[in-house]
Amino acid sequence: MQRRSFLSLSALGTMHAALPRLLRPALQQAGDEAAALREKLRKDPLRPQYHLLPQAGFLGDPCAPRFYEGQYHAFFHGSFGGRGWQHAVSADLVHWRHMPIALTPTDGSYDAYGTFTGSVLPGGEGASIVYTGVTKVGTAGETIRNEGLREQQCIATTNDPDLRTFHKLAAPVIEHPPQGIKVTGFRDPFAWKDGGTWYMGVGSGISGVGGMVLLYRSNDARVWEYLHPLAQGVWNGQSSSNPVPSGEMWECPDFFALGDKFVLIYSTEGKTIWETGSFDRQQLRFHSEQKGVLDHGAYYAPKSMQDPKGRRILWAWVQETRSREETLAAGWAGCMSLPRVLSLAADGALQIDIAEELDSLRAHTVEIGKVKTSGELTQAMQAIIFPERAGHIHFSFEAAEKPCGLNLLLGEAKELAPLLSVTYKGQSSGGPVLMAGDKSLPLTPDAHGRSEVALWVDGSVIELIADRRSAVTIRSYVQAALPQPIRVSWSGDPGTLMHLSASSIQPISADRLTS
Repeated sequence: MQRRSFLSLSALGTMHAALPRLLRPALQQAGDEAAALREKLRKDPLRPQYHLLPQAGFLGDPCAPRFYEGQYHAFFHGSFGGRGWQHAVSADLVHWRHMPIALTPTDGSYDAYGTFTGSVLPGGEGASIVYTGVTKVGTAGETIRNEGLREQQCIATTNDPDLRTFHKLAAPVIEHPPQGIKVTGFRDPFAWKDGGTWYMGVGSGISGVGGMVLLYRSNDARVWEYLHPLAQGVWNGQSSSNPVPSGEMWECPDFFALGDKFVLIYSTEGKTIWETGSFDRQQLRFHSEQKGVLDHGAYYAPKSMQDPKGRRILWAWVQETRSREETLAAGWAGCMSLPRVLSLAADGALQIDIAEELDSLRAHTVEIGKVKTSGELTQAMQAIIFPERAGHIHFSFEAAEKPCGLNLLLGEAKELAPLLSVTYKGQSSGGPVLMAGDKSLPLTPDAHGRSEVALWVDGSVIELIADRRSAVTIRSYVQAALPQPIRVSWSGDPGTLMHLSASSIQPISADRLTS
């Protein structure tokens, strides 16, 4: 899995006065450095203001999101304050409060080398999770190629109303992959319960064959029986030391019912795939009917949850696309995606919307209807300004023959730098396509030939959804010497624009540090 470790500083607080005098100069320096980092992050215009992210350091895969005792709980890999599952809670899906690290590797134990991604284990007392623990083994027993590491499936439970502390079982519940299968990986479990039976899927694959989800069954969630692959992919024919880019390994699988269909999601070959289809409860196999790319950009390793409203909400890791050196210099990396609500279209394809709770942050909205001239449209768009590099835009246009597009620009007056261009170039042989920067997204116009696009802009993160079906997460690191607002312009025939709504977005904290 793409897990990278970054150095982060821990706040020392009241420990300072209790430590020996000789240590105080070094601690004072560390405290000063922590304060300097906090101030640097607070002023960084590229750092998001309403996406969830840790106070500093890096963020990685989401883990076991859930709604419990009146609050949404988000867990994710991170480096701030130590290794393990970072934890944040929210009552409204918008404003977040950081909690202590919930799950950490235990020295000398079966997860000493890592507490990898996991999911909620439903149906038990209290709140339980299933996750991948990593231990050191010889080459013959390894599941991570050439690293001497074996992945095992583990369970931890808690009765805390705020899910503050998890207690691990004495041993893994699945200590090794099925006998006779030389896997390319064995991690990122998900689970569900059907009647009195538990099921667990584990991301895996076979060299030269393809990625897959291995399916297990249990009567008590402690003793698990391997059955067969729930679903399987195809190797792309390439070779690499890491089996994920070659399609020989599926990471972070998720599987759930949605409407009258089932959805399978997994990450491989640098992207995240969705499939919808049916689940044969007799044969215990998933039969795919439709398939697509969940997000065409810097969006990876998603995990989903169902909330009390019955919504299927999806979270993902928004990755960095700048260099490692630039990332380290910034002092932070990655954030959680905005919560996306999944549903099914009439034809069985997956539909995507940003959770409506985020609309509560919109302010200073500008509405533009049908206009006749370019001058009229230009004048109307001059009223759109995102002073803090945080905004929302929704527009609809005619996806016919005439090219058109929306441009996000950074700066004032004539000193405008392009941030992102969203361009429709007309019909193509493969159907209508929207270009978001250098990413191509298929469009699905409505019965009147109109398409709609929603953009959520937050610092260097832009999440775009077209026709509620195609999505792309873009990282744009363009910045000026001084903080500059974002402005909007329209290119092409003004008559193609049917309607546009633009709002600035209020930050969820005063200092870009989430809470």
